[in-house]
Parts: sequence; structure tokens; C-alpha cells
Amino acid sequence: MSLQVTAMVLKVFFPSCCSSADSGILIGRWISEQNSAVVLAVVHFPFIPVQVKQYLGEVQRVTKVSVSVLGSWSNSKQEKEESLSEFLEDLGTIFCHEPWIQISKEGDSKFWSCSILQKHSKNPQEEEIILVYYDQRKVMLSHLHPPLDTAGQRAEDASKLSAIFDTVARSQVLFMTDRYDEGPIKLTHWQSDGVEASIIVELLKQASVPACMLLTFLLSLLSGICRSRVLKFWPLSFLWSKLSTCEQLGHRLQHLQVISSNKKAQNQNQLMRKANIFVSLLIDVALGILLMSWLYRKNRIGQLADTLIPVADHVAEELQDLLQWLMGAPAGLKMNRALDQVLGRFFLYHIHLWISYIHLLSPFIEMILWYVGLSACLGLTVALCILSDIVALLTFHIYCFYVYGARLYCLKIYGLSSLWRLFRGKKWNVLRQRVDSCSYDLDQLFIGTLLFTILLFLLPTTALYYLVFTLLRLLVVIVQGIIHLVVDLIDSLPLYSLILRLCRSYRLAAGVKFRVLEQQDGKPLRLLMQINPLSYGRVVQTYRLPTYSCYPRDSWASLCKKLFLGELIYPWKHKGDKQN
Repeated sequence: MSLQVTAMVLKVFFPSCCSSADSGILIGRWISEQNSAVVLAVVHFPFIPVQVKQYLGEVQRVTKVSVSVLGSWSNSKQEKEESLSEFLEDLGTIFCHEPWIQISKEGDSKFWSCSILQKHSKNPQEEEIILVYYDQRKVMLSHLHPPLDTAGQRAEDASKLSAIFDTVARSQVLFMTDRYDEGPIKLTHWQSDGVEASIIVELLKQASVPACMLLTFLLSLLSGICRSRVLKFWPLSFLWSKLSTCEQLGHRLQHLQVISSNKKAQNQNQLMRKANIFVSLLIDVALGILLMSWLYRKNRIGQLADTLIPVADHVAEELQDLLQWLMGAPAGLKMNRALDQVLGRFFLYHIHLWISYIHLLSPFIEMILWYVGLSACLGLTVALCILSDIVALLTFHIYCFYVYGARLYCLKIYGLSSLWRLFRGKKWNVLRQRVDSCSYDLDQLFIGTLLFTILLFLLPTTALYYLVFTLLRLLVVIVQGIIHLVVDLIDSLPLYSLILRLCRSYRLAAGVKFRVLEQQDGKPLRLLMQINPLSYGRVVQTYRLPTYSCYPRDSWASLCKKLFLGELIYPWKHKGDKQN
């Protein structure tokens, strides 16, 4: 009976920076589950085995990675001598690793030979060897993102690659030794740029600790004041919930607390979130300072204040002309004369009140704008939120017109729907929230007919006023929505991650691809592992920062239903959209 031996594939991940290293031994991690060996460094000849074992023990204690001697490495331009070959085989008995990997270069040839020794195995199997070159620096600095479909084969492949990435990343201490450091063991691996940069980083870290502690104390004090009971009373709580500026300041306060926290980031996502918040704050403040410098140059604040009052008067005059047109025969429509005059005079009176209010504030407009311009030093988003609140205050009369028209139109719509159910012998059951049958007497039907007729003939006049003021209100909401869209874009866009994707795309890895370097019969297959970066859309989706608000996200069907029934459309944020 013949025993059929199945060939297995052994993968050796070899750092490309060690391809020109002197002869020595390979140290790294053996992953038995994947039948793979991850080479981390090459120890040069000559060396003392006891010192190598002590060094590997120290590396294991610091990195928590089971680093061991995987095999031997020969990079001699001449033909291998018999004594060197015997010495390399003897190393396998000293370090006792199974299997023992031997990699060597064949003279001046570009091909590499790789063999496996299994001295303690009774049934050695023929293993196909694949030599995979990888960039040690890129793999160490990159963060592998698994694919979205975690249940498929791609997720399995990602978990296998994660072990490779995790091994190199956790062995970072091994790569941070100074290249000019002379010790008993000579190694070749990716080297940092020396210790000078790390010294500067350490000095900055030491200086940032007291600054972060002071900032944390001030922010905790400020957040305690904001959570006090004084701000929970009606006027202050109403302003805090309705003014976009207050919400944005609270949102930035949370961001500052996250940045100044002394807690170390536990994973890559938390680290990237802190970096994204920090870069977003820096860019926001820089843009705000640029806006402030532009406003205070050439007396643009005074020019803006001088322009604001004539614009407000012009808008009021246009509204008066619009109401005069509605009080006549707009577009040849036949309106109810009495109701038309009452509504027109009512709205005209509000416009006169608004003009008087604006002219009373006119001496203080420039001073208000001057202080508003100073708020730009807190960030461009704060200045934009103040602009949104100013637009809401300046168009408050349009909002009042819209509320009056919507309420009057809503009452007539619900009155007509109730009377229509009365004609059909139906009524609305409040307890069961459904329409039930009901019998009415003659007097109820007569009064219902009169009321239905009156409401039906008054509906066109009310609907016209409601339509006009709703369009004006939607115009204001669109302007505020565009402002808040810019604010949410600055708040939520992961700028640091996008900069990394643009400049160092390997830092955000979505996977790897393999390119064949050479292939020859009887020789190991040589592959080059290259990192596939995340797409820009996936970067935004993965590292997008939470925002405090959003404008109405109703569907078109829901929005049309609200407009038809006369329900109010508020531009304020939804409390359920707030994310911490």
C-alpha cells in the first residue's frame, strides 16, 4: 500500500531591506496555523548563540511576540564553501527550530534558493516554498482594514494577513535601535532615521503634559458651569437648544476634552479620531483667523453695517409690494375680499413693526458686527453658526408669517376632513385611533353643511397666503441649510486621514496585492507584496467624525405630506442625531 504525500505550501515573508545583508541567521515569528514564517531581521556572523538567545528573550518580554531563530541566510557572491554549508546546518541543532529555513544566493545569479530541513520529522513532506518580499517600514506603519464582508473568504484572507501586519507592528521596538549603535549583536532590518527626531518628540511630549493638565482643568470647570442648574431654566435652556452657536460651542468643547485627555488611545481608531479632531480644530481656527483678518481690514465691518440696513428696508418694501399684490387679484384669481383684506392688513402691520425694530437697532449694528467678527478666532464654524443665527433673527418676521399662514391653513384642512367624514356618516375615534361609523341627526348635518361650505370657499384665499409664505420660509431654510452643511463638512470630514491617504497611502491599507518577480522550475516562487490603500470614500466612511446636528432629513414624500397638511417645518436639529 503506497502512501500518497500531499505537497504543502510554506510561505516565507522576507523583508526587502535585508536582501543585501551579510550572511547570518534569520530571526522572526513562525505562524504554524498558516504554515508561514515572518522574518524580522538578520543577525550577522560572527555571534555567540547565548547572546542571541538572551537578546531574543528580551525582545519577547518587551514585544510579547514569540520571536525565535527561523533559519540561516547566506549572501556570498562566491560559490558556497563546504565549511559554511556544514556550519549553517549545525546552527539548526543549536537553536532547535522545526522546520529550519535556509535561504542563499546562487553566486551572481538573480535567483535565490530556499530549502527546508526537518531533522526531527519521521515523515518529511515535500513543501512548495513561496518567498514573499515585503516593505518592513510600510507594513509596520500601516493599519490593515478588513473587508466589509466579514463572513466570506475575503475576511479569512484578511485575518491571515492581519497576523503578518500585527507581528511586524508589535515588533516596533526591534526597529527603533540606532543604526550607529555598536553592540555584541549586529542586525540588519529597517532602521529609523536616528534618535534625534525621537528626542524632539519626547521633549514635545514632556512639555505637552502640563499644558494638557491645565487645559483639562479649565475645560472641566467650563463644562461644569454649562451643566449647572442655572442654564436649565426656561429662557436659557430655550436659547441653548435653539441657537446653533451654543450647540457648536458645546460640540467644540467636547472635542477639546477628547484632545486634552491624558488617557492613551487603546487602538488605531481612537488614535486616528484624536488626530482627525486635532487637525479639524487647527484648520477651523486658521480659517477663522483668516476671516477675522479680512473683516477688520479696510473697515469692512463698517461697510457691512452700512449695507445691512438698506438691504433690510429693501426686503421689507418687497414684502409690502407682495402683500399689496395678494390683496388685489393675484394672477387673476378670485379671492374672498373680506378675508383677503383682513390677512393683508394683519401682515402689513407686522412688517411696519419689523421696520421700526430694525431702525431702533441701526445705531448698534456696527458694534454688534464688530464683536461678532471677534468670534471668528474661535473657528470658522462658530462664525458660520453665528451667521445662521443672525439670518434667523433678521428673517423672524417671515417665520412668523409662515407660522400664521400654516396654522390657519392647517385648521381649515383638518376642519374640512372632519366635516367630510360627517357627510359619510363617519367619525374619528380618539381612543382607538381609527375611523368608526356614526349616526348624526338632521341638525348636525345641517350645521356641518354650512361650515363645510364656508371653509371650502375660504380655503383658496388661505392656501394662497400659505403657499407664498411657505416658499419664502423654504428659501430661508435653504440658506441656513447651506451654512450648516459647510459647518457639518468641517466638523465631520476626517482631514488627517485624507492627508494620510494622499501623502502616505500605505498607512491606510485595505489589503495587499502580489506581483511575481521571478519564476523558474525547481526554484522558489518569488513574490513582491504591495499594499492596496483604502479608497477616499472608504476613508471618509471609516473615520468620519460625529456631528451635533443635521438639517431635516425627511424624505420627499414626508416633506410633501407636511406641506400639504400645513404642518410646521422646523430647521432646528433633531436631538436623536447627536453623537458623542
